[in-house]
Amino acid sequence: MTGVLICGKNEPMDELVLLKLGGSLITDKTMPYTPRFDKLAELSAQISAALRTTPNLSLVLGHGSGSFGHTAAKQHHTRDGVGTGEHRRYWQGFAEVWYQASQLNRFVMDSLHNEEVPALTLGPVSAVIASDGKVSSWDLAPLKAALAAGLVPVVHGDVIFDAARGGTILSTEDLFEHIARLLRPQRILLAGLEGAVWADFPECKIRVEKITPASFNGIKAGLGAARGADVTGGMESKVRQMLALAQEVPGLTAQIFSGEQPGNLQKVLAGEILGTLIAA
Repeated sequence: MTGVLICGKNEPMDELVLLKLGGSLITDKTMPYTPRFDKLAELSAQISAALRTTPNLSLVLGHGSGSFGHTAAKQHHTRDGVGTGEHRRYWQGFAEVWYQASQLNRFVMDSLHNEEVPALTLGPVSAVIASDGKVSSWDLAPLKAALAAGLVPVVHGDVIFDAARGGTILSTEDLFEHIARLLRPQRILLAGLEGAVWADFPECKIRVEKITPASFNGIKAGLGAARGADVTGGMESKVRQMLALAQEVPGLTAQIFSGEQPGNLQKVLAGEILGTLIAA
């Protein structure tokens, strides 16, 4: 699979889009284990509408862990590795992070199901092996089969067994990085609370409309960290990852935009450029 599916001789090719619902958007990251049920319902309705009105849209959905996985992960230092120290205690923490991330995923899936989105979770912990915090092996055959069937595969930030660290955590962006290299999507969409990338976070007065390799060094110092609990990096980390992918995957662009404003998500899925565009 190359990122497009041939629908028929005279039909347009499907556009493959990777969409992340940020943890800051679907949970209250300042309050441990607090989902935003109304926001989840609204976002799921927009996804459902976009799939109905944009028939050539092929979607992989990801979501962050927000105040669920990140809270537990910060407590247990799981991102740094699990194969050291008091063996049982560290692995108990690994299991706790999985449990909390899975709890949030269940809420996401319930919301999608209520809007009749044909989604199914492909749990990363059961399929991905990492090496020192990077995906080293992941058979994407089930994900490709789901896309070919017209389904919406769902992945999320998760604990991962790691050959170097014993165990670690991979973010949705880490997972998207691997998917993008193999499946060559046209767009990666990161929906969060912020309306765009800001060059002066947290003051948020200088909005960045577009980021390219030439402009990144001039703004990276002001991008800032994440609000609330976050063990996988703040805005600079996200921008750096997306910029590297845009340089590696021909034609790929990424957008960082606000999913907080009603209707924004559906507009972006339909092709409108909101927020900050990242391109090579």
